[in-house]
Amino acid sequence: MTYNIKDIAKIAGVSVSTVSKIINNYTDISASTRNKVLQIIKETGYTPPISSKTPSSKSSYLIGVIFAGMLNIDLTHPFFIEVLNAFKKQMGLLGYDLIFFSNEKFQNGGVNDYLARCWHYNVDGCVLLSGQELETSISNLDQSSIPCIGVDMKLSGSSSGYIMSDNFKLSAKAVEHFYLLGYRDLGYLGSTQESEISNMRESGYRKAIEDLGMSVHENWFLNGDNFFESSGYEAMTRMIATGSLPRAIFAASDQIAIGAMRALKEANISVPDTVAIIGCDDIEACKYTTPSLSTIRQNKNKLGRLAALMLYDLINNQSSTSSFIVEPELIVRESCGASEPS
Repeated sequence: MTYNIKDIAKIAGVSVSTVSKIINNYTDISASTRNKVLQIIKETGYTPPISSKTPSSKSSYLIGVIFAGMLNIDLTHPFFIEVLNAFKKQMGLLGYDLIFFSNEKFQNGGVNDYLARCWHYNVDGCVLLSGQELETSISNLDQSSIPCIGVDMKLSGSSSGYIMSDNFKLSAKAVEHFYLLGYRDLGYLGSTQESEISNMRESGYRKAIEDLGMSVHENWFLNGDNFFESSGYEAMTRMIATGSLPRAIFAASDQIAIGAMRALKEANISVPDTVAIIGCDDIEACKYTTPSLSTIRQNKNKLGRLAALMLYDLINNQSSTSSFIVEPELIVRESCGASEPS
């Protein structure tokens, strides 16, 4: 069923003008009424037409930036900050400014719902950066008429698109390189099982192992809490405690790999002589670890620029909903036990 503003008013037991005021973020409405109406809007999937919102349909030249998920990345994350910098520069060239939305003071729905705030600020579009445990309000925004591009997260709305690296291929590149170096006992360190990206990388890794006729050893596949160093350190410490280690490990992020290398060093286990490691992302720190970290590079500049251009095309009706997969690249340094690609 398709709902209109009269339907929403009837369900809520309020006037059409009250619903309109709530949509447009007027302050002369009680919190209880506002929350009740916004909850009904969320449950029905009602999206107000542009004409029912203020300001008018004039472009604001504002782009909303959302760090999606209850567990999200922030401006200190070395991978996403490079992507965001490239995005910012490209949107700046196209004449747009960025506005950042936070989720620290709300959970799902309510007056501070992402969609309600996007209407309030009249943003022309949004970029959503992948996180974990996505809020319901992310889905509401995705399914709205506001153009959105997801980075490292799939969006399915009629005005949405997404861009990400080929997570299956990047895992396969790690397996292929390990195989060429003669390693057959392979392990994996991932983020939480709630992370779609980590799960995709693990699935690609498992399939590549099996495609090459090797066995998957479940005791060498561990997940942590997130993509950060502490998670890699904790997971590697658990693996060391079992007394059984693989010959080589692929980590779902460079930060996980760096944390794992610290745990191995503390246990006097040599990298790469005893355990070889490959990370993922190619953050700047990879060059300066000891040993330097081999990794699967995601082209962060390309991801950011393409996200900006794709969003611009959606905003200006120059394309329909779209997705794009960026090719990853193996970067060989010291941690994998080879001085150059095989």
